[in-house]
Amino acid sequence: MSKNYWLLKSEPSTWSWQDQVKSKIDMWDGVRNYQARNNLMKMKKRDQCFFYHSVNEKSIVGIVEVHKEHYPDPTDKSKKFVAIDVKAVKKLKYPVTLNRIKKNNRLSEMPLLKQSRLSVMPLTVDQFNEILKLSNINE
Repeated sequence: MSKNYWLLKSEPSTWSWQDQVKSKIDMWDGVRNYQARNNLMKMKKRDQCFFYHSVNEKSIVGIVEVHKEHYPDPTDKSKKFVAIDVKAVKKLKYPVTLNRIKKNNRLSEMPLLKQSRLSVMPLTVDQFNEILKLSNINE
């Protein structure tokens, strides 16, 4: 079975990479956008996700793995949205900023650049690997 790749965005003041690492495995909840929800529902156990700090930082800082596939989001009174559980895998050597992503032609089709408000988005294996390469270079 092939692995899929994703990007999950979080405001560091709400849930940061440090929070995720401290917790190890935690629920990814609070998604209230139908397209993002649909993406959560497509995720499979062991899929890899970049952890993106939004708002002020605007950078990919770590990797999490889907630990538990979608289930009803307990914070959603409408019962329309789902949550997943993710496990911290590793911190990137160097954060990959939105500016670096924008400057890289190999990443020009990333949903992050086309739908900047979307909080859960798919990545291709090539995009995932390109970001991994960038994360090993300090710029």
